[in-house]
Amino acid sequence: MNSAKLDDMVKGWFVGAFSPTAYSTDNCEVAVKRYKAGDKEGAHYHKVATEITLVMSGKVRMAGKEWGAGDIVVLEPGDVTDFEALTDAVNVVVKTPGALNDKFVL
Repeated sequence: MNSAKLDDMVKGWFVGAFSPTAYSTDNCEVAVKRYKAGDKEGAHYHKVATEITLVMSGKVRMAGKEWGAGDIVVLEPGDVTDFEALTDAVNVVVKTPGALNDKFVL
């Protein structure tokens, strides 16, 4: 058995081949991401990983569309997205496989 605190993780990432982590694996990466209204990330894509985002709460804009609580966005390798939190928001993000250095900023 292992245990950890989400607050001790980096940017909400708690499963993957990085440190610190609650569970080390190359198979996937998992995070709980908390955003304040107005938080943004520039356009980017992944060459290897598929990124799945579940909007748990709030409203966000990804890939030019607005998404809300319960929406799931699946970005395949090569799909370009940017990100903006339109309200305070919480997302669960899964990347598979866990591919370090696979984020390419435009």
